[in-house]
Amino acid sequence: MALELTQGPSKPEASAAKTLFGSRGQVGAADRLFLAEQLALMLENGMNLHAALTGLARQTARRPLRELIEALAQQVEAGKSFSYALSQHPEVFDTTWISLIAASENGGFMHEVLVQLTRSEEKQNELRNHLVSSMSYPAFLVLFSLAVVIFVLVVVFPKFGTMFVAIRDQLPVTTLGLMWASNLLIEYWIYILGGLAAAFWAAKIWMDSEPGRARLDGWKLSVPGVRQIAIELYLVQSFRVFGLSLGNGVNVSDALESCRDVVANVRYREFIVDVERRVQEGGGISGAFENTEFIPPLVRQMVSTGEETGNLAAVLNRIADFYERELTRRLDRVSKLAEPVMLLVMGLVVGILVSSLILPIFKLSRAVG
Repeated sequence: MALELTQGPSKPEASAAKTLFGSRGQVGAADRLFLAEQLALMLENGMNLHAALTGLARQTARRPLRELIEALAQQVEAGKSFSYALSQHPEVFDTTWISLIAASENGGFMHEVLVQLTRSEEKQNELRNHLVSSMSYPAFLVLFSLAVVIFVLVVVFPKFGTMFVAIRDQLPVTTLGLMWASNLLIEYWIYILGGLAAAFWAAKIWMDSEPGRARLDGWKLSVPGVRQIAIELYLVQSFRVFGLSLGNGVNVSDALESCRDVVANVRYREFIVDVERRVQEGGGISGAFENTEFIPPLVRQMVSTGEETGNLAAVLNRIADFYERELTRRLDRVSKLAEPVMLLVMGLVVGILVSSLILPIFKLSRAVG
């Protein structure tokens, strides 16, 4: 499928790219990693860029990725730069990719940049997977507990309801409450499901809105416990891209723009915009990091040292590596702490359910006896 693209990015071209390739869900992080890794290997073995892209398109099974690579190959064959071809697909390639590839085209070291992009994508994937795995088990316990409660209320309690009516005045408060909840679920389940679906949809619309996203992002950076994890995550993401960009000759302004693209939090992005403004006014990076809650004092001092020694890119990469290890350890601690807490909560829930059933049954057996 061919695309008609002209020199210079434009809104219609961006729309066409989105229609053809869809969102990051279709051509995403794993695909970018595959593209960077394979291109680096082919270029290292002496293939020219167009031949590498053409060969890669032929061996790619996934249609969205194959069509993307074919479009890139067409652009390169037409005489456009690779960075320009990438810029026509902003839904897939952020400014980090575009600026680094542009710098490598000017300096003739595209293979090395692709290798570094591969490592960067791998580290981001590892961090993302670690975040998901840390939260998956506690989330499973919550869902399992909810499923047990619903099963007991909908299936088990109705079978004992007729027996409990005879001793209603002697029933514990917990049993009466669960009987009421059971009747409510059985009689009005469709309205409850509809209400939950409507609430979920309304919450999603609010979170996708600008005020809702800003409020949620502000919450992430203010709630104790969550705040430290969020700041370390954004620090790792932004500093890794910043160091990678500066180390490959990208100017500071474009490097900061790349940092802004990799961080999803609105408030943290506003902080990066403020850093850009201060740098454009003639200040240094370490000076722009002063009087902010997002950069620890030690990090600020290390950045200042990196500026003075002319080794800022390496310092930024070391800071990113350090905080990635810290974040991984913190997530492991949170996950290990959450597991016994969730098991305790599950035990309490099951205990209340069982006692609410067993105690009335004992009372009934004594009454019959």
